[in-house]
Parts: sequence; structure tokens; C-alpha cells
Amino acid sequence: MKHPAVSRVNGLDDFRYIDLVERKIEHVKQRASLRDIAAETGVSIATVSRVLNDHVSVAPRTRDLVLQAVERRRQETPARLRTVYVRCPYVLTDYFGLIVSSIAETLKLHGLRLLLDAGESGQQSDALKVLPREAGVDAAILILPPEEGDELVALSESGFPFVVVDPRTPPPPDIAAVSAAHSSGARAVADHLIGLGHRDIAVIAGPEEWLAGDARLAGHRAALAKAGVLLTPDRLRHVEATTAHGKRAAAELLDLEPRPTAIVCFNDKVAVGTLQAARERGLRVPEDLSVAGFDDIDLAEATDPGLTTVRQPLQEMGRIAVTQLMRVLDGHQPEALHIELATTLVVRGSTAAV
Repeated sequence: MKHPAVSRVNGLDDFRYIDLVERKIEHVKQRASLRDIAAETGVSIATVSRVLNDHVSVAPRTRDLVLQAVERRRQETPARLRTVYVRCPYVLTDYFGLIVSSIAETLKLHGLRLLLDAGESGQQSDALKVLPREAGVDAAILILPPEEGDELVALSESGFPFVVVDPRTPPPPDIAAVSAAHSSGARAVADHLIGLGHRDIAVIAGPEEWLAGDARLAGHRAALAKAGVLLTPDRLRHVEATTAHGKRAAAELLDLEPRPTAIVCFNDKVAVGTLQAARERGLRVPEDLSVAGFDDIDLAEATDPGLTTVRQPLQEMGRIAVTQLMRVLDGHQPEALHIELATTLVVRGSTAAV
């Protein structure tokens, strides 16, 4: 039961008094022990406890004495910075590094503290299960989380605020997520090759269980189908998104008869592996083979020839994720739960007309 509001208590009007009552438990628990307050006010620890728990059996003057001490401590102690746990269970290469750097810079602008957990070893941890109980962590940004959707749902149902960047699987309807428009980006690069006269186009797609891989493959298929071209199984490979895996898949495709005239790749690293496989076979790019990637990381400009690719707005993804999280932390609903940011086709020297 709340202590009845009073008109004035040692200079406190009704509204300030009620505000103190509502804030006192949180501040005392975080910044001072019952013993500290008891020592400062000269009352017993039991009396301090009764005040903080709104028992009515405390004299108004004693109650006000305790509340005034709580308020003084609150004003003297700097407020704790809200901490955002950023989980990226991968090596911070130029792809993930750009996203994480953007998140870090944007969190700093908003006065939030960053707690970073990065590295592939984190893929085997139970980080999501313990987050709601993690002391001093107020929210999270999860980059390409490897967990199944039901684990994200469980985290959401716990009331813990978080945003997903570049979800691996389709995000549940009520979970905020930010990604690139994978399908339309893939359609753009396939349309580019078709416009150059290519019809025998092979695809080195990403892992089958990845949302980005499915979306990009769907984009490629849609563009080819519109041009009356069927992507046959012998022209398709699914690989891990690395240069080595790309090279092996490209070697298989380039040893086919007839050989495809173009290969579109899941990402720029896979495309670099494709360039290596072509070079080992004495094939010229783009004269004998056109190659295209996805992401537009720094590596795409460093290849010879430069790599035609699709630019993902990686830094913008990081900034938008923080903006979404800030709305949740401030008690608002995100403006949109699932945001897809537009991609841009970047044409360089690795593609040419048949």
C-alpha cells in the first residue's frame, strides 16, 4: 500500500514526493546499500527497508529523511551508461568489420556503451539464453545470428530488447531486423549479364540454409526466367562463402562442356576464387568468361580486372540497427520491423558482352 500523498514534506510538493517514491528502490539498489542509508540518516536498517517498501508504519518526518538521502545519492552518482551487447560470431573481416564499426560509432553518438563479442568460437555459445539475466546489459544487436528462429522468439518473449542485422533465417514477424535487398540486387546483376548477351549463366550460390543465399538465388532465377533461360542443376553450386570454396565450385563449372559464358557468385570472395580458377585454366576475364560478385568489399576493386558486383549498404545497416534499438529502449515501437535497404549494381571490368 502506498503512503498517502502529503501537501508539503520538508519542501517537497506532492508530485516530487511521489516521483521520489517511484524511483527510490531502483536507485538505492544500484548505488547504495541499506546500511549506507541507515548510517547517513541515523535510523535503523529495518526502518530504511520499511520506507523503501512503502510501509505506512513510518513517521512522515523519518520517511522524508530517508527519501532525501536517497535523492542526494542519486544526484551525486553519475547515471550508469546503458550498455548494448553486440554479437558478431565471425571474424571481423571487411564485411563484418564495416557493420560493427558503424554500430560502434553510432552507439557512441547516442551515448551508449558497446560490449562486443566477436569471433567464430561464439557460434557454439549459449549467449542468447543468458542475455536476459546478464547484469549491466540493457539491449543487444545480433549480427547474422547462427541460432534457430525459436531461440530468437524465446529471447523476444523474455522482454529483452534486441535487433538482428543480416538475419541468417527469415526473422519471426515481431522481431526487428535490418538487411540488404538481396533478391533485387541479384536480379540487377543477372539482368546486367543478360543485357550483355549471356544466356549460359552459372550460379555459385551461398549455403542453402541462409536467407541471403535463398533470396539471391531467387533473384537470379527470376531474371533468367524473364529472359527465357532455365537455370539447370549442372549450372548451380551451393558453397560456403569463402574464396577456397568458390575456387573449387568454379573449377567444376569451368570443366563442363559446354563451358558457361558467365558465372555469378554469392559474394566477392567466392568471385575471387572463380577468377583464380579461370586464370589456372588460361581463361581471360572478361573475354572468355564474365564473373560477378556481391557485397562490394574492398577486395572487389583490388582484383584484375576489377570485379562487377552489388554494393550492400553495410555501414547504413549498422546505423539503422542502432536507430531501431534506440526506439525500443526509449519505449517506442520501431517504425518498421523488417527493413530491407536498397543495393546498387557496380559495373567494373570483369563482365563484358559475349
